[in-house]
Amino acid sequence: MFQFQCMAASFKTSSICFPSSQPCFGVKQPLMPARICNSRPTSLFSVGKKQNREHTFFLKHLKIKALDAAQPLDNESKKREDLEKNGLLKIGIVGFGNFGQFLAKTLVRQGHTVLAHSRTDHGEIARKMGVSFFKDADDFCEEHPEVILLCSSIIATESVLRSFPTQRLKRNTLFADVLSVKEFPRNLFLQVLPPEFDILCTHPMFGPESGKAGWSGLPFVYEKVRVGQGARAERCYKFLDIFAKEGCRMVELSCAEHDRHAAESQFITHTVGRMLAKLNLESTPINTKGYETMLRIVDNTCGDSFDLYYGLFMYNNNATEQLERLDMAFDALKKQLVGQLHEIVRKQLFEGISSDEVSPQISAFAEMQNSQPADNSSEEQKIQELSNVVKELSDVVNKVK
Repeated sequence: MFQFQCMAASFKTSSICFPSSQPCFGVKQPLMPARICNSRPTSLFSVGKKQNREHTFFLKHLKIKALDAAQPLDNESKKREDLEKNGLLKIGIVGFGNFGQFLAKTLVRQGHTVLAHSRTDHGEIARKMGVSFFKDADDFCEEHPEVILLCSSIIATESVLRSFPTQRLKRNTLFADVLSVKEFPRNLFLQVLPPEFDILCTHPMFGPESGKAGWSGLPFVYEKVRVGQGARAERCYKFLDIFAKEGCRMVELSCAEHDRHAAESQFITHTVGRMLAKLNLESTPINTKGYETMLRIVDNTCGDSFDLYYGLFMYNNNATEQLERLDMAFDALKKQLVGQLHEIVRKQLFEGISSDEVSPQISAFAEMQNSQPADNSSEEQKIQELSNVVKELSDVVNKVK
């Protein structure tokens, strides 16, 4: 029996008595209080005098002051269980701009708990949508969202991710993005995020303008870059099911395949749309269906920010090749037009005229257009040459008349 005694001579202590433990074969057993007992006062100093009175100290109450910090809070645990039962998720959106707000509307409508964080204060907009907005990234992460949905612009993604306090999130958090390029965020996630985090790269092939009437039939591309088993795989399925429920056409592609196809489709579309916008095209009283379609392309592409278009070019390795192909195709089309014109001139306009009356400048220009253009030939030179040809054609036609 062990007794803990007070060191003060004037007090009679109460000692906590423990039963003698049995042999435990090398395993330490916790000491369990058996009873509270009184003992006589013991002085550390021998004075040889009998004490006149005794003071007794009793332990009246034993109270638990705190729970184990590792034990989940009942409130948070209950909310999580309720969400899991209903197949719902707690989703945190990073970057609450136009596209983040566009996605949040559907997430809230489906019943998911949505949090948002952005450098710009969108608190009032979020409140009206039923979204909890956090200006501070640390406070946002302390809410422990199950899924982090990155909706920042392409060119801002790296700085946003590297400054994000991922250490405040749960170690098995799922990170997803919705960028229009895929290899860039995939490599960035693998480089920056802790290995315990799950990674899902996605691209909804629509936006606030093209998806305003609904998402049915619109493609949603994704790759499960790194997803765990069990509950983590189930969580990934629930997130993808958000878009499947809206009728999206779910397309599983590698990030490399996505970027190759996107350069051939999305980047070309945005390039042509912005080129047409430079012409300041306007609606006319005699619009054809094709012309109206072209005007809609201009509206859809120029409705997005230039940063998006620049990101499609800068962060997709295939974009430069497509830009060169587009330039070559335009040159080939011009050659075809001039070549056709040359044939018409030869067969129709110059009938009855000797070949030596045809200006050699016309033939030279046609031959030049059918050959590869010199690298040092400028657009101004081509325009001047074309102007000279038109003048020569006009002179020849006048002679025929």
